[in-house]
Amino acid sequence: MTTVRRQHTQGRVLTQSDSDTIGRALRSAGLEVRDDAGTRGMYASDASLYRIPPLAVVRPRTVEEVATALAVSREHGVPLTSRGAGTSVAGNAVGRGIVLDFSRYLDRVLAVDPQARTAIVEPGTVHATLQRAVTPHGIRFGPDPSTHTRCTIGGMIGNNACGSRSLAYGRTSDNIAGLELLTADGQQLVTGYDEAGAPFAHGADEVIADVRLAMTRHLATARTEFDRFGRQVSGYAAQHLLPERFDLTRALVGSEGTLAVITRATVRLVADASVRVVVVLGFSDIVAAGAAAPSVVAHGPTACEGLDSRLIDVLRERRGPDVVPTLPRGRAWLFVEFAGAHLGEVEARAEALAAADIGETSAVVTDPVARAGLWRVREDGAGLAGRAPSSRPAWPGWEDSAVPPARLGEYLARFDELVTDYGMTSAPYGHFGEGCIHVRLDFPLERTDSTRIMREFLTEAARLVGGFGGSLSGEHGDGRARSELLPQMYSTDAISMFGAIKAAFDPSNLLNPGVLVDPDPIDVDVRPATHFPHRDLAIAYPHDGGSMARAVHRCTGVGKCRADNSPSGGVMCPSYQATSEEKDSTRGRARVLQEVVRGELAWSHPSVHDAMDLCLSCKGCSSDCPSGIDMATYKSEVLHQTYRRRLRPRSHYSLGKLPMWARWAGWVPRAANAMLTVPGLGRVLLWLAGVDRRRSVPRFARRPFRRMFEPTTSERTPVVLFADSFSDAFDPEVAEATVRVLRAAGYEPRLPSGSVCCAITWITTGQLDSAKKILARTVDVLAADAMAGLPIVGIEPSCTAALRADMPDLLPGNDRGAVVSAQVMTLAELLAGTPGWSLPDLTGTEIIAQPHCHHHAVLGWHADAELLAASGATVRTVAGCCGLAGNFGVERGHYDVSVAVAEQNLLPAVDAAPEAVVLADGFSCRTQLADLRHRNALHLAQLLDATTDATSQS
Repeated sequence: MTTVRRQHTQGRVLTQSDSDTIGRALRSAGLEVRDDAGTRGMYASDASLYRIPPLAVVRPRTVEEVATALAVSREHGVPLTSRGAGTSVAGNAVGRGIVLDFSRYLDRVLAVDPQARTAIVEPGTVHATLQRAVTPHGIRFGPDPSTHTRCTIGGMIGNNACGSRSLAYGRTSDNIAGLELLTADGQQLVTGYDEAGAPFAHGADEVIADVRLAMTRHLATARTEFDRFGRQVSGYAAQHLLPERFDLTRALVGSEGTLAVITRATVRLVADASVRVVVVLGFSDIVAAGAAAPSVVAHGPTACEGLDSRLIDVLRERRGPDVVPTLPRGRAWLFVEFAGAHLGEVEARAEALAAADIGETSAVVTDPVARAGLWRVREDGAGLAGRAPSSRPAWPGWEDSAVPPARLGEYLARFDELVTDYGMTSAPYGHFGEGCIHVRLDFPLERTDSTRIMREFLTEAARLVGGFGGSLSGEHGDGRARSELLPQMYSTDAISMFGAIKAAFDPSNLLNPGVLVDPDPIDVDVRPATHFPHRDLAIAYPHDGGSMARAVHRCTGVGKCRADNSPSGGVMCPSYQATSEEKDSTRGRARVLQEVVRGELAWSHPSVHDAMDLCLSCKGCSSDCPSGIDMATYKSEVLHQTYRRRLRPRSHYSLGKLPMWARWAGWVPRAANAMLTVPGLGRVLLWLAGVDRRRSVPRFARRPFRRMFEPTTSERTPVVLFADSFSDAFDPEVAEATVRVLRAAGYEPRLPSGSVCCAITWITTGQLDSAKKILARTVDVLAADAMAGLPIVGIEPSCTAALRADMPDLLPGNDRGAVVSAQVMTLAELLAGTPGWSLPDLTGTEIIAQPHCHHHAVLGWHADAELLAASGATVRTVAGCCGLAGNFGVERGHYDVSVAVAEQNLLPAVDAAPEAVVLADGFSCRTQLADLRHRNALHLAQLLDATTDATSQS
């Protein structure tokens, strides 16, 4: 029997020289390698609290390339860590050596057998991709983690993921029919079940023999300490290695990449229920909800999920009261789902639970839209929990402990006491039907003794859960967060058994070292436990105590930015949707910026600008990211810090100062337009402006709106019309339509008394010193009207959003600016609160609506949606970004990505409805459609304007 030994790369700080050596070796072997500083920073973290930069990231395209990477690992004695979507909250997807990213290429569903109810997948296959492939056959993969839109099947196998519906479908280990793997020494191992259901394993005979021999020394422990309740997943699943069953398939599930590398999996599928009904039960507190869960489970639901009011309060504070569906009275709730084939039978079971007086209040939810809203709150829990009830950042670390369900209420009470004893707060939620609790804690990581406090708390928490006969992990694995604490729940002999199993599979300790066996300390490599320099910032970061470091560390890594957002109507993250590159996701950018605020990378570092380059500044993440990341703001700070008092890119002087040029061109619009059409000259001017030659440049209006506007004397209610530069100089018809709609609604618009600008183009190009001066002047002009209570109605969504959200961040302490910001509203918001206004009847009108990204993210599109619904029109709302996004899609180097973003949702939607009216309030959105499809689109004001023939505009 061989023993585990540490490699030379462990226990010492790896250098750039090590990275260079491994990078050369991997490239020489023909592999796709990323080892630049930015990539290493991105892959240094998963969704956990830990930061361990790898030497290199390999993105294998074939199983043979996986074997090649393993060979390089062995040759150089460098650890190797398998990684899927990087959503692990325990730190089991980060490592010091080579990281294999399976999500880039090995992501296919290879075969589906509807009769056998199986599918063969590569390890990087996203859960949602598998579901899309099999649901047309009326079947599905049972386990469904909240990260199902981006987590990979390989990652689920590594952690033995479960999800909300494991009451019905079990854990991942219950749904795997076979595995193909490579051992650390390069042997192929195939596991599965024969026709009689008996487990088999082919290949790696010596490894299997060593495992069997190791188990003979620990049989009593394997029989008595494991499989005590459904969510006991900590450690290795030794119960499956007993000689009477010896099921390597199930034993390897949950081994966190420490025993072998998965190259292919055969998964079992289950019949998909056609009917689902949710019962929401309200309780006085989370302890009562936990105590009631076993009684609920007796009714046979598919899911029994618990949420605390503390989590709901964070959501309401972050996104407003309307974002939370109506819940029955209570301070904690159980979401209980029943499923079946017949509506009457499922509803009867739901009504029976509601009538059982288990909760203090109850509600039966049958409407699919309402049910989806409830589950959306639950699925976003991991990100929402990133902000503690104390309003401080909350972190993983004690993420998914589990206890026997009968003891859940008592455990929750004791856990709350422990959290309070340490001066922290929490907002528990999770799979209450199986005794599994998710929680994030506001560890005081800003303190110099933070890791000591963290270690003491986690040790006490492990003792607590061990005393309840529970498991440190209920589905996410132990990773670096809990492996050191395994002796709190297992005997010395069990820990020895884990070491023997590891030694049989991986005697050189190459695969994901530091996890489960010979673990890293829980308080080393803690990502945020460092002093972050963040002096001389241009932006106030009011929601993060003035700290950009705290702002970028909001990113919990749950990876919603990597998801396919089209079903949910989200925006984030358009560039990732186009490229599928981690650096183009909100998370990837946040990780790079975390390196900046640590002092590891300079603002001007090429890796930083490579990550920021394809950020569209759409602000979709500010609303769609559960953690509230606002990458558009951070990008502005990066550009400001990089180019302050330095020469800037050409587009910053042209597109970044567009309102100034437009105002000047407004005096001679014909001459300005003519210059762009002169052969040769127009092309030179576009080059000088940094504009892509494939773009058509919008023409200046013959007469700007501001010079056409004629105020009237009337008894109408006065409002201030913020006529932005785009509406004024390029699209005055929109501003004119807005005036007519306002007057028809009983308002008399008037223009500001002086020159005003929202500075959005200066903001997005990082010219923040200038932006502050422009906004300060705007406040001076608008303050008197705002303080008099006059609404300030915006036309262009990006400009309206800048006044409402960016202005307070750039002018902190400006009380008049805060008043101005509070008075800014959209046309739909104003009309929604206008008594007696008659909405035009649009019955029979088909509308394709493209909400502007800033409208969706900052202003909210609810008022517009409600107004359109009341009009009688048939409306299809397009998800995602148009792809132009202000100056982004016009700049050289961005055209292809801009078009690819448009092709995600917008262009297919308008192509499928050639006769529909296209509604797009954003000038960028209308320009993109005109450029790529020669399709006219209307602003909401034009749609509502009685003088506009909507159908003629389609």
